Amino acid sequence: MKTALPRPAHAAVLTAVVAAGIATATPPVRAETWSYKEIADALHSVMESDRTVYTRLIVNRLQNEEKVIKASEHWKDDKALVLPAQMFRYGSEMVAEKGAKFSYSLISEWPVNKQNAPRTDVEKEGLKAIAAKPGQPFYKEETLGGKKYFTAVYPDRAVAKACISCHNDHKDSPRKDFKMGEVMGGVVVRLPM
Repeated sequence: MKTALPRPAHAAVLTAVVAAGIATATPPVRAETWSYKEIADALHSVMESDRTVYTRLIVNRLQNEEKVIKASEHWKDDKALVLPAQMFRYGSEMVAEKGAKFSYSLISEWPVNKQNAPRTDVEKEGLKAIAAKPGQPFYKEETLGGKKYFTAVYPDRAVAKACISCHNDHKDSPRKDFKMGEVMGGVVVRLPM
């Protein structure tokens, strides 16, 4: 799957990756040498790192270790921290508002928030694939609304006690037996082809 991106899309997505700091530690690369997979992997690397840092160093530390403040889905009313899943969704919405040439979302077979359920056949297939082989992302092309996309699904694991306690204790959670390190869902990165 080393299909090159069309020049305008390539430049826009690669600019986002470079701006996020991915390419700074490596020698300069030419935009036309990046495959869809490499761009999706680079974007996910930034997303996963930011999400893990927020979950471990902010939410888990302040809520579970120091017990200073809680995280809540009603964070504004409760004067609490934004949940990691909400932080991820807010970031995705802001990226979309800026007119990015890619999208990303968090999905699960057991979503606490029903809007995080898989919607396409590729998302459903991807969740099953990463559950069966948690060390391997899932890649596939799909057509949505007459437009072709490169879609990648990455495992989203429980990285802190805050993850499992939130999901296992939530009244709307369809599953209440998550363990540390377990795949709880997936991150979908979608690039137009």
